[in-house]
Amino acid sequence: MLKKTAFVTDFDGTITGDDFFSYITRRWFDNEALKPWREYLAGQRTHFDALNAMFRQLRVPEEELRGFIRRIPVDPCFEKTVSFCRSKNIPVYITSAGCDYYINILIGNLIEEYGLKLITNYGEYSPQTGLSMTPPPASSPYYDKSVGISKAAIVRGLKREGYEVVYAGDGPPDLPPAEAADIVFAKKMLLGLCWEKKINVFAFENFSEIRAYLEEHADV
Repeated sequence: MLKKTAFVTDFDGTITGDDFFSYITRRWFDNEALKPWREYLAGQRTHFDALNAMFRQLRVPEEELRGFIRRIPVDPCFEKTVSFCRSKNIPVYITSAGCDYYINILIGNLIEEYGLKLITNYGEYSPQTGLSMTPPPASSPYYDKSVGISKAAIVRGLKREGYEVVYAGDGPPDLPPAEAADIVFAKKMLLGLCWEKKINVFAFENFSEIRAYLEEHADV
């Protein structure tokens, strides 16, 4: 039985249906606008720099962007899961290589209501300069020069504090924290990567499965 549990989850494509990057790409970007991302895939840019360059190309009225963000689908079982965690004193960390601008618009009310901890890059939007991201300072224990935020560092830090860490994610950037975590829930590309690395993993479709696990295994 888990005596001291912490839950760490990715945001894009895990709490939401897909990455924010993918949503805005389909809505506003053409092939030329995707050049920074191709440079990242070719090893010519870091993930942070490529994503930042993409986000900075946004040129829409802020209210239009905020309205678009509010329509991004959120896992319908997410709130019940974090509500359960709050009732059982299980700390919940949301971590992302994106930024707080769109996360707070979409689920800021839940972050506040349930005392969730958001660890991500800072984002600021202007229709003239786009969505600009700033990483945490290099002195931060969570700083990573490639992506801005080291999800694995969050997991390792919690383990040093004596927590059994449950991690949930969906993509390749979630592999390092999955390797560091005690229990892993995965879907999409992360699931296959965990199988390749022989990481013990639970496949999941929505947060109800994670909640069920916590209800059964966490010390209550």
